[in-house]
Amino acid sequence: MAIEIKAPTLPESVPDGTIATWYKKEGEAVARDELLVDIETDKVLLEVVAPDNGVLQSINKAEGDTIVSNELLALFEAGATASAAPEAKSEPAVSQVVEDNSNVEVLMSPAAKKLVEEHSLSPNDIASTGKDGRITKEDVLKHLEGASVKGNEVPAASSDASVEPVASPIANGPRAEERVPMTRLRAKVAERLLEATNTTAMLTTFNEVNMQPVMELRNKYKDMFEKKHDGVRLGFMSFFVRASIEALKQFPAVNASIDGSDIIYHGYQDIGVAVSSPRGLVVPVLRDADAMSLAAIEKNIRDYGLKARDGKLSIEEMTGGTFTISNGGVFGSLLSTPILNPPQTAILGMHKIQERPMAVDGEVKILPMMYLALSYDHRMIDGKEAVQFLVTIKELLEDPARILLEV
Repeated sequence: MAIEIKAPTLPESVPDGTIATWYKKEGEAVARDELLVDIETDKVLLEVVAPDNGVLQSINKAEGDTIVSNELLALFEAGATASAAPEAKSEPAVSQVVEDNSNVEVLMSPAAKKLVEEHSLSPNDIASTGKDGRITKEDVLKHLEGASVKGNEVPAASSDASVEPVASPIANGPRAEERVPMTRLRAKVAERLLEATNTTAMLTTFNEVNMQPVMELRNKYKDMFEKKHDGVRLGFMSFFVRASIEALKQFPAVNASIDGSDIIYHGYQDIGVAVSSPRGLVVPVLRDADAMSLAAIEKNIRDYGLKARDGKLSIEEMTGGTFTISNGGVFGSLLSTPILNPPQTAILGMHKIQERPMAVDGEVKILPMMYLALSYDHRMIDGKEAVQFLVTIKELLEDPARILLEV
C-alpha cells in the first residue's frame, strides 16, 4: 500500500519552500527515519524522513521545485524491497559505505561522499553527526571550514550548508568567475533589508561604554559561575540582554512594533540575538527574557549557537521577537549601523572592545571601550527617547550592580 509523503505544515510566516536535495532515488530501499529530502525555506532547513522501512515508489517534486504546506512530495511503499519496486534503479544508497586508507568502513551520504572525493579528504578525519555515525554533507562542510581557519590549503566550502550550488565557470585563469544561485535564506535577508530601508524612517544614534566594570566582574566570578551552572560560561551578551530588558521597561516604545497604522506595545521582552550560521545570519529569540537569569540567558544563547551551526534551529525559535541585539564585535567590527528587523522598531549593535585613552576626572586613562549603536524607526521613536534608551544601557553596564538590583 502506497503512503503519501507530504511536506511539513509551514507556519503562516513561511508561505512556501523549495526542494533542496533528494537523498533517495525512485525505487531505492529506505530504512525507517532515514532522511529522504531537505526542504529549504526562508528561515530554516526542514528534513523529511521515511515513515517506515520500504521503498521510495515515486517522486512528485524535483529538486528546485517550490512547495507549500502538506503538498504531496512522493509516494512510499512500506514493507517493500528495492528488488520488488517496479522502477528500481541501481543507484547507490544514501548511507554509502566507503573505505579510507586505513581500511575502516565509514557511512556517508552521497552529497558528503562527493565533497570528500572532490577535496581528497579522509572520512576518518571528519566528525560525524548523522544517524548511526553517518557523515552528512554538513559534517564535511564544517570540516573544510575548520581546516581553512587553521591555514590548511583546502578549497573554501560554500557558506550555504543546505543547497550545493552548481558553479558555472565563465572564465579560466586568474580572472575566473563563477555563477551560483542565491539561497532562499540569502534572498529573504536581502528582501527584508530592502524592506526595512524603504519602508521605515531609520536613524542610528551612537554612544560608547566603558566595559571595565563588567570585565572585572566577569573575571572575578567566571570560574565560580561556570562551576555552579554546569559548564555554562559567563559572557558579555547576558549583561547586554539584561541591560536592554531594564531599558525596554523604562522606554516601552522601543519594545513596540508597528502593524500597518497601529502600534503594538508588548508587555514582555522577547529578545532576538543575531547568530552567524553556515547558511547566513539568523535571529533566534529568547522568549520572556525578562524572567531569565544571566545563566539561563547564556545557556540559551549557547544552545542557539550550536543549533545554528548544525542547521537545527526551528522556525518557531526564530519567529517573533520585540527587540534585537547584534554583536558585530566578534568579527572585529569597530563601528556599524545595524538595520532594523521589521516589524520591530529598534536594534542594538555591539562592537569590538578596544582600549582607548579616555579623560576620567581630569586624567587620561586607558580603558576598554565599546561603541554602541541603536538603529530605530523614527516614525515610532523620537530622537530624545532613542538617545535616553542608549544612555540607560550605557549607565547600567558601567554600574552592573544596577542590573541585578533593577534600579
